[in-house]
Amino acid sequence: MTVSGPIAADVLGFTLTHEHIMSNFGADPRRIGSYDEAALWVQVVPYLQMLRDQGVDTVVDCTTAYFGRNVELLHEFAKDSGLQLVTNTGWYGASKGRYIPERAFTLTAEEIAAEWIAEFEDGIDGTTVRPGFIKLAVNAGELRPIDRKLLQAAALTHLATGLVIAVHTRDNETAAKEQLVLLEQAGVSPSAWIWTHAQHLPSGAPLVAAAQRGAWISLDGVKAEPAQNETLLSHLLDLREAGLLDRVLLSHDGNGFPSGGAIRPFEALPTAFLPYLREQGFSENEIKQLTITNPREAFTLRVRHL
Repeated sequence: MTVSGPIAADVLGFTLTHEHIMSNFGADPRRIGSYDEAALWVQVVPYLQMLRDQGVDTVVDCTTAYFGRNVELLHEFAKDSGLQLVTNTGWYGASKGRYIPERAFTLTAEEIAAEWIAEFEDGIDGTTVRPGFIKLAVNAGELRPIDRKLLQAAALTHLATGLVIAVHTRDNETAAKEQLVLLEQAGVSPSAWIWTHAQHLPSGAPLVAAAQRGAWISLDGVKAEPAQNETLLSHLLDLREAGLLDRVLLSHDGNGFPSGGAIRPFEALPTAFLPYLREQGFSENEIKQLTITNPREAFTLRVRHL
């Protein structure tokens, strides 16, 4: 599901699975992001057009409601850039819950899920734009009660819509294990869950274990310089050695307009990292798996029962 409407899975193409077209992270929460649109347009659209020229077909935008999501702008950017853009439903619970709406603490998981399902069925913020995945985020340490509630709401939303659940989890192995248990208790397969920012773990072993259960592993810190990718590449090689390359997603966590600042680049995957992988002996089939096949499988609308 793109911001321009549903597409066939086989036209998703080369996909960056975790980026931010723009965000207001760090600013006061607002349900719909507000920007200097003249500056935003001048900075973002040419950059997206450059990505298209580099062979990128689709960008998955991970900016949630309350820290910058503006789906009307995303819809216009998709038209002007020629890229397919995917937005999200869900709420961002990291940053000590700063971007969770206050009502979340009194609503039930079922009531929260009803809001997110309505965004999928009826459109976001009065538009026709529908989300293509669910985005959550957790803090360090064990899951808090609100994290558990939001994950339960995400499980209910997945079962009703088939939207995959991407959770900002970073190096929090404890929270990752808790999330998988909660999803399984709800009857949702680990294959409906993406461990985002997983490259921050010091060891690849927990990622291999999660992938063996069916989870998606998002190594979304790709940089242009090989030396900056050492840990990420080590995890990728561990997953490859375990025969789990089909559970990996690659991206940058870049940002085209971070609170009005300069672009945090997200073109290194096609321009620098993939040539580097070829030098490391990755085949063209493996590169296609990482950049086309896996994103297609992860983001295809499909209920994944346990």
